[in-house]
Amino acid sequence: MPLTRRKLLAIAAGSTLLRRRAFGDPTPGLIVNSARPKDYEMTLAGFKEWITPAADFYVRNHHYTPDVNLADWNLRVDGVVNSPVTLTMNDLRQFPAVSHIAVLECAGNGRSFYEPHLPGMQWKQGGVANGKWTGARLRDVLQRAGGVRDSAKHVLFSGEDVPVGKQPKFQRTVEIAKALDPDTILAYQLNGEAIPLEHGMQLRLVVPGWAGDSWVKWVRHVEVLDHEFDGFWMKTAYRHPTHPVAPGTSVPPDQMVPVTDLPVKSVIATPAGGWAKPGRVKISGAAWSNGSPVTKVDVSTDNGASWRAATLGSDQSKYAWRLWELDWKAPAGEYKLMARATDAAGRVQPMVEDWNPSGYLWNVAAPRPVIISRLAPAAAASATPSSAAHPHGFQQACLTCHEEDIIRMQKLTAAQWEREVQKMTGWGADIKPEDREAVLDYLSANFKQ
Repeated sequence: MPLTRRKLLAIAAGSTLLRRRAFGDPTPGLIVNSARPKDYEMTLAGFKEWITPAADFYVRNHHYTPDVNLADWNLRVDGVVNSPVTLTMNDLRQFPAVSHIAVLECAGNGRSFYEPHLPGMQWKQGGVANGKWTGARLRDVLQRAGGVRDSAKHVLFSGEDVPVGKQPKFQRTVEIAKALDPDTILAYQLNGEAIPLEHGMQLRLVVPGWAGDSWVKWVRHVEVLDHEFDGFWMKTAYRHPTHPVAPGTSVPPDQMVPVTDLPVKSVIATPAGGWAKPGRVKISGAAWSNGSPVTKVDVSTDNGASWRAATLGSDQSKYAWRLWELDWKAPAGEYKLMARATDAAGRVQPMVEDWNPSGYLWNVAAPRPVIISRLAPAAAASATPSSAAHPHGFQQACLTCHEEDIIRMQKLTAAQWEREVQKMTGWGADIKPEDREAVLDYLSANFKQ
């Protein structure tokens, strides 16, 4: 699908300050998409660093952050294992420590760029970070439980986050082969320090090369299963079509599979702000894949008509992103920059989106407009949040479990809002029958495509 002007402007803005002003920013350096539950996005400046400082890591929470009592914390391991066991943090630290520098990326990173527009957290480019994760191999922990039985098929991880309303508890499974992979770990450190609370204290599952939906936080229970888990976060959420589909297509459940591997992808970090002075301009950013190392990044300054190879940074690791840069002698004018990554498996970043009904795994080599001029262009006017009065029942129905920020970012059709209200009602939103039509009219009129 061709990139629309709206999408090009959104990509150019990247991690814009607009949302920071609109929704407040309690975490310096991050953009607040949702204050409650916490969903914070990394800025474009983060793509200049090989290792992302923990304070700059994006945050993705479906539910509320739990209270973690360090004094009585333990990990229960059971299911189809030979000797169920409960382990303390001290027990876990007795296993051989393993470290991976690995990209953590939300499966929905880039969702805001899909056309037609889709509901959900409207990530731009910053739902990703690159950190050093240290912990015990999951297979070593399972071996402490006597090893898995021959019937083992999946391993279920339960997080301790507190569900929003009537939403299901966050639980995800990993197939047994991936669970026993030596690179899959239960991490207790990020960048050499104890994992911060928002990133999974005390324990987080790390599945290098896979999307962040499998990196379960606040793990307290590991259960080996002899069957496929049918919980909401596996059978309904985080699923992707088995084949390409036309934009706007509804896909039957039997043609969807769980999201796993990350696609090959790159992001342009500089020039920042969509502007630079004429002369030597450094175009730079980061690129990553699913564990197949990035081997090349090509850059275009003319909307894909011609390409030049960027210089790759010297820092590299199997699951990490690779920094890159290109010097450009830029005359005055308006340009569309593009970056296109290739990995060792031969996968090349696509030029068109692979649209899917939930907006996962966006990795398009999209044009990024930039102006080269002596003087910076005038700043675009900030969007003004809707001043329309809330209809009766809106506060109670829509703002009990979260703030209005997550509603403001949506740009949906009336039919999409109808489905969202129906879903939220099932999850506990208290909308009275007599208020429903007015609430839907308000949402459809003020937060539309």
